[in-house]
Amino acid sequence: MFTGSFVALATPFSDGQVDFETLDELVEFQLNSGTDGIVPCGTTGESPTLSHEEHKKVIERVVSLVGGKIPVIAGTGSNSTAEAIELTAHARKVGADGSLQVCPYYNKPMQEGFYQHFKAIADEVDIPLVLYNIPGRCAGGGLTAETIIRLADCENIVAVKEASGGLDLASEVAMSTSLTVLSGDDSLTLPMAAVGGKGVISVVANIVPADVKAMTDLILEGDLVSARKWHQKLFALAKNMLSLATNPIPLKAAMAMLEMSSDELRLPMTPLTDAQKSELKQTLADYGLLS
Repeated sequence: MFTGSFVALATPFSDGQVDFETLDELVEFQLNSGTDGIVPCGTTGESPTLSHEEHKKVIERVVSLVGGKIPVIAGTGSNSTAEAIELTAHARKVGADGSLQVCPYYNKPMQEGFYQHFKAIADEVDIPLVLYNIPGRCAGGGLTAETIIRLADCENIVAVKEASGGLDLASEVAMSTSLTVLSGDDSLTLPMAAVGGKGVISVVANIVPADVKAMTDLILEGDLVSARKWHQKLFALAKNMLSLATNPIPLKAAMAMLEMSSDELRLPMTPLTDAQKSELKQTLADYGLLS
């Protein structure tokens, strides 16, 4: 259902508020660039520091502007199952095509807790769900392949965004289920395709959406040799930018340098240092985005 290049959309801020005018511009940029789908209010969208009202307004605004042209997968996960159900029901109500469900964080559930959490959301809200496995941001080690395989029996769980940093889990899930496996790490989109991945929910697609789509189009055509050329071009951008600081700190700095949006963040996210900004400028210049 969801394949290709999906952008993990940044949420622009201005003077402490969501900048909806710039948000509209970012969505239009993605539409004009041929992006396969948009994912608002994920990690890159700073969902942990959006109020519930802001969260809902951002999703509604993106869905409205996209107007059914491409899928919108709304980030509506939470470490509270009841809260996740509420946000997911709202996303369905306003017309989102799917929901991205991050693993519960901080409360550190057992694998049975992860299973019951996602199953409850699937049972309560009739919308396609994408599981988001990112152990580095979630206590408890994230989902195991066995738990994902169990969850694949839920009819409306259709995909997994895999961001554990390796390929073993993606291999097991691709071999054992019909779930769509999407990369959650830009640098691993092509390697993951080799074991069955069908695309990416991408950070760098915020600034180079056409390039990420060019790579995923070739992946979906089965031409991994040609896709490797795009991988090699995108690799330095993804690794050099995203290794500077926690996402979306360097992404927002890059978007500001490219005059796409401000670099404003919400605490506890803090800006890049001047030295890091210099490194980032060089990375963008090496890619051809800055002169």
